[in-house]
Amino acid sequence: MATRSQADQAADLNATGRLRQLITLTERLTGRLVEESLAFEARRPQDVAVGMAETRELANLYRRESAQLKAHPTVYAGGGLSERKALIRATEAFEAVLSRHVLAVEAARVISEGLVKAIAEEVANARGGPSAYGASGRAAAGDGRAVALNRTA
Repeated sequence: MATRSQADQAADLNATGRLRQLITLTERLTGRLVEESLAFEARRPQDVAVGMAETRELANLYRRESAQLKAHPTVYAGGGLSERKALIRATEAFEAVLSRHVLAVEAARVISEGLVKAIAEEVANARGGPSAYGASGRAAAGDGRAVALNRTA
């Protein structure tokens, strides 16, 4: 049986290391999304703001590394079987958490838009109807304050 070259062994070691890094990254991102989902579900979106920069950074790294894996799968091919299986498990967990996170974010968006709309309607109702013309032919003075409602949050 022929021994493998040092270059092949080094490539396999590199692939194993890269797989481990991707597993760690996937697990960290999954953990952040779990925390955010729990905060949204507890109706505490302000808690998400604290770690938003970290989540964004992890998501960008994950996107780049995933694209790298897709573009160059042979670089990872020599990685250990246990690492490849661990990456599959980590990715499956990530996808499940991501689905839950999407639902939580959408619910928070709907609630926020509903609050903004309700506040705008209250302000509009407090102002009364449109001004009418007075006896002099001039428009009666109305409330000069303005409110803008953007229907997206």
